[in-house]
Amino acid sequence: MAKHAAAKKEAPPSVSTHMERNVRAIAKLEHEAMAQRTSADRVSDAIARVAGSAGFVAFHAVLFTAWICVNTGMVRPIPVFDPYPFNFLTLVVSLEAIFLSIFVLMSQNRAARLGDRRAHLDLQIDLLAERELTAILHMLRALCAKQKVVLDDVGTDVKDLLQETDVSELASDLDKKLPA
Repeated sequence: MAKHAAAKKEAPPSVSTHMERNVRAIAKLEHEAMAQRTSADRVSDAIARVAGSAGFVAFHAVLFTAWICVNTGMVRPIPVFDPYPFNFLTLVVSLEAIFLSIFVLMSQNRAARLGDRRAHLDLQIDLLAERELTAILHMLRALCAKQKVVLDDVGTDVKDLLQETDVSELASDLDKKLPA
């Protein structure tokens, strides 16, 4: 029984160590990004989160229905304070829409900056990986030559892959081929 318990404890984790390290690094970057937000960013994010919820929609549906019912005289004990065409309601809704738009745009701008930062980081990692793979191909080619393995048998792509990628040329090519 003790052997069985020890075997259970020694079982490999479901996620490898390097994957765990990557997840921790990504989580750390996310926590740092959240901690670096200004107070205006925090407020705009909170407002955008609330405004984008089903509860917000339901609250407004109930509020507008009640407002219209009261101001069309359907609720007798409450006096009409904004008769049809509901000018005060229009003013309130317009002001709310203006401010909500501003807060949502602030939140989206911050998210876009964070997305751009992630894209730059991703590009840097991709470029580093491309250089590492090119170096590995050179080493593999040298090993194959030492063992007298003919590379022509594996295809012509290998010669192209042994060349380091010119990012500027690739970007220029992409710009020419993609629609404006």
